[in-house]
Amino acid sequence: MSSMSLWLSISFVLIALLLSLWQKLGLEKEIVISTVRCAVQLLVIGYVLQVVFHADHPVYLALVLTMMIAVASWNASRRGDRLPGVLWRIAATLTTSTVVTMGLLLLLGLIEPTPQYLIPLSGMIIGNAMLVSGLFLSHMKREMNTARGEIETLLCLGATKRQAIHDVLKRTVKASMIPTFDTMKTIGLVQLPDTMTGMIIAGANPLDAVRYQIMIMFAFSSSAAISAVLVSLLCYRLWFTRESMLIP
Repeated sequence: MSSMSLWLSISFVLIALLLSLWQKLGLEKEIVISTVRCAVQLLVIGYVLQVVFHADHPVYLALVLTMMIAVASWNASRRGDRLPGVLWRIAATLTTSTVVTMGLLLLLGLIEPTPQYLIPLSGMIIGNAMLVSGLFLSHMKREMNTARGEIETLLCLGATKRQAIHDVLKRTVKASMIPTFDTMKTIGLVQLPDTMTGMIIAGANPLDAVRYQIMIMFAFSSSAAISAVLVSLLCYRLWFTRESMLIP
């Protein structure tokens, strides 16, 4: 893609701005900030990856992956910003999900242990885990508000924290995983996903692109399940006091 083509693509952002102005949505500032951040962040990471790929050193690889997990953890934990200790729990969830999923890909010989494979795939796995974790916190807050009376009744009857919140956790874990599996149901029929599209545009054989995309979607299913279950196990106590009472 030429620089001129890139500049011309700003016209899509202008459409969003004009629609926001027309409907008085008040999203103009948000659109501009998002556009600038998107362009700057992608350009910066492009130069960083160029250095990392050429250096091919494990320290650089570890630094990039740590940065990805840190930013994703901070972003997901904002959904539970009033919960003490939620940040490190999300970070532990994202790290575990990434290590298990990427470790399995390497162990099975599905990808090569090079930065060209590890960084992009890890980024997608981390992003998927971030989405699941953020959805868990959002759904959990709503569930705790609606089921507060039910939980307090169970606690009064002698239930433990885990027993009292079990049904809420089950509903929340399920809700946080639904977007991933809904995407898997419609992929190829409603949308052609990013990896597959990028490979095809780059000139790869469509069947090779499909094979890679299937592998990635299968990895997403594992990442979503690990993230949803682990974040529920690590975070449910945050809604209780030390005396096993619901926080106000």
